[in-house]
Amino acid sequence: MRADPASEERISRAARARDLSVSAFVLAAATREADRVLGRADQTLIPAGQFDALVAALDRGDPAPRLEQAARSPRPYRRT
Repeated sequence: MRADPASEERISRAARARDLSVSAFVLAAATREADRVLGRADQTLIPAGQFDALVAALDRGDPAPRLEQAARSPRPYRRT
């Protein structure tokens, strides 16, 4: 990994503070960040008001006259 001298020194000091090699420190930090990024990759975040409107819309039925007609028509079979 290439980094400017100030960043290298900062990372080295942090690794020593955790009693880790620089490689282990960087790998652990990169793995945590990868988990954070991938954990959000399959989520869609929307404002609370928009979510409430979505849920309310799901609770309202759409007009479906053909479906209503089919539900009211006589059944072609009977349960016995």
